[in-house]
Amino acid sequence: MHMDEERDEKQSNGSFERREFLGYFAGSALASTLFPGVLWAKAAAGAEIDDSAIIAAAQIAGVTIAEDDRRQMLEGLKGQTQRLTALRLIPLANAVPPALLFNPLPKGTAPTEAQRPIRPSVTTAGTRPADLESLAFATVTELGALLRARKVTSVELTQMYIARLKRLDPKLKCTITITEERALAQARAADAELAAGKVRGPLHGIPWGAKDLLAVTGYPTTWGSAPYKNQLFEENATVVDRLDRAGAVLIAKLTLGELAQGDIWFGGMTRNPWKLDQGSSGSSAGPGSATAAGCVGFAIGTETLGSISSPSTRNGVTGLRPTYGRVPRTGAMALSWSMDKIGPMCRSVEDCALVFDAIRGRDGHDLTVHDAAFNWDAARPLSSIRIGYLKSVFDLPEGRGYTTKSFDSAALAVFARLGVKLTSVELPILNYDAMRIILTAEAGAAFDELTRSGRVREMAQQGNGAWPNTFRTSRFIPAVDYINANRVRSLAIQAWARLFETIDVIVAPTSPGSQLVATNLTGHPAVILPHGFRDDGTPVSLTFLGALYGEAPLLRVAKAYQDATEFHRKHPTL
Repeated sequence: MHMDEERDEKQSNGSFERREFLGYFAGSALASTLFPGVLWAKAAAGAEIDDSAIIAAAQIAGVTIAEDDRRQMLEGLKGQTQRLTALRLIPLANAVPPALLFNPLPKGTAPTEAQRPIRPSVTTAGTRPADLESLAFATVTELGALLRARKVTSVELTQMYIARLKRLDPKLKCTITITEERALAQARAADAELAAGKVRGPLHGIPWGAKDLLAVTGYPTTWGSAPYKNQLFEENATVVDRLDRAGAVLIAKLTLGELAQGDIWFGGMTRNPWKLDQGSSGSSAGPGSATAAGCVGFAIGTETLGSISSPSTRNGVTGLRPTYGRVPRTGAMALSWSMDKIGPMCRSVEDCALVFDAIRGRDGHDLTVHDAAFNWDAARPLSSIRIGYLKSVFDLPEGRGYTTKSFDSAALAVFARLGVKLTSVELPILNYDAMRIILTAEAGAAFDELTRSGRVREMAQQGNGAWPNTFRTSRFIPAVDYINANRVRSLAIQAWARLFETIDVIVAPTSPGSQLVATNLTGHPAVILPHGFRDDGTPVSLTFLGALYGEAPLLRVAKAYQDATEFHRKHPTL
C-alpha cells in the first residue's frame, strides 16, 4: 500500500469521537473564503497572487472590485491564504462538527416536553402461517404481536429475512454487509427474554436494516463510497444503540448512494423492486429497496435534501423525516451539519411512529437535539387537528412537470369521504433554491480532505452533478454569501412559523412545488406514503407536512389516510 493511502486509511479507521453535530455556519472558513479556489490554487502552486488572480476570483464570486481597491487587497489576501494553508494542516475527521448550532425554532418558542403515555393501535396476533415467508411484508405491529404471543420466534424471522436478502440482493444490490452473527445472537437473546415474559417494547425481536452511514462496531461502515469501504469505528451510532436497547435485531447494513447522494454506490446501482431496470432513488436507496422487497421488518434512513422522501416515493414505502433536532446523529456520517436528519422507513405510518419513538431524544453528544414530547395517540380524533392542503399546487394542470395529478386528486377525495374539511393554505414565497448553497458549502467542508487529497477520483460517480465536482465547486462559494444564505433561512423559519400558527398538518403533492427544499431548510417534519401505482406498476406518493416537533398529529393524519386506502399493503413480486 502506498504510504499516503496507508496514512489516510489509519485516520479514517480510528475511533470516531462521540459526535456533537453542531453547526449552521459550518464550512464558512474551510469551505470558502471571499475568493476561495483561484487564490489558494495559485498559492499552492507557488505562484504569486497578483491583480489577475483577484480579477478572476472576483468574477467567480460575482463581485466587481475597482483597480485601486484590488491593489490595496493584495497584502491582506496573501496573509489570508497563508492562514488557510495553515488551517488545512490540522486533521479534521468527519466526526468533528463546527462550533455553532443550527436551531429551526423561531425566537421565543420551545418544544413541548410534557410527555404522556404512548397510545398505539391495539393489534391482536394472527395465526402462525404455514409458510413463514408470507410474513416478509407484515408490518412491525403485526410482527410484534406474533412475537409477543410466541407464535413465531425472532430467530425464525431473522433467518427468514436474511435468507431473502441473500436470495434477492443479486437483483436488488440493496445490501453492503449482512450482520448475520450479530443478528442471530440478538435474536436468540430476544427469544429468551420474550419467553421469560420480559418485553422491551413494540420492536422487541424485529429484524431491521441500517443505512450504511450508521456506525456499527465489528462491521465496516462504508458510506457507500470506495475510499471508505474498509472503514471501521469503535462505537455504535446512538440510533443503533437505542434500537439494540429496544430489542430490535440488526440484520444488515444497507446501501446508500455514495456519500449520501443518489442510488449508485461502489458496488453498483441499487434497484427498485417494482421495476428492476430502474434505480431505487436515493440516497437511502438500500432502506427503500429492502423494505419494499420484504427483506427487513423496517429500516433507518437519513435525509438532507430528499434522501428519505425520494426513495420512499420510488419504492412505495412509508417514510418519516423527523424535525431537525429530534434524533441524534452521533455516529452517523456528516454531510450537512445544519440539514442532516435520521428517520424510519417502514411499511406503515404506525410502524414509523413506533420506530421513531425508540430513537428520538437527547444523547448528550448531538447538541442540536431537544427532549421534546411525542404524544402519539393512534386514535386521536381528526376533528382535533387543523388540516390544510396546498390548493394552488393541487390545482396545477397535469403535464410534464406534474404527472401525479389524478392520484393527488383522488387523495383529496379520500379526505372528503373521511369527513375532513381541508383548509386552503399556501407556502411562504422565498427563493429556497438559492439557499441550497448552505448544503453545498457544508458538504464541501465535510469532505474537504477527501477533495484536496485527490481521492475523490476513486468515487464511482464522476459526472457534472456528482460529489467530486460539487466538492470542488463548493470552494468557490463566498463565505459572506454562505452566512447571508443562513440569514435568509432565518426569514424562512419566521415565515413558516406564521404558517403553522393556523394549521397543524398540510397535505401536499410530493412534487411539483417547493415544499421539499423548503422544509429541509426550515427543519419541518414530513411523512411520505404510497397513494397509487402507475400503469407500469411503479408507485407514486403523497406528502404530509407538520409543524416543528409536531410528529404526533402529522403521523395521525397520515395514518387516517393510509387506513382508508390499501396502497401500502401491495408489494412487488420478485
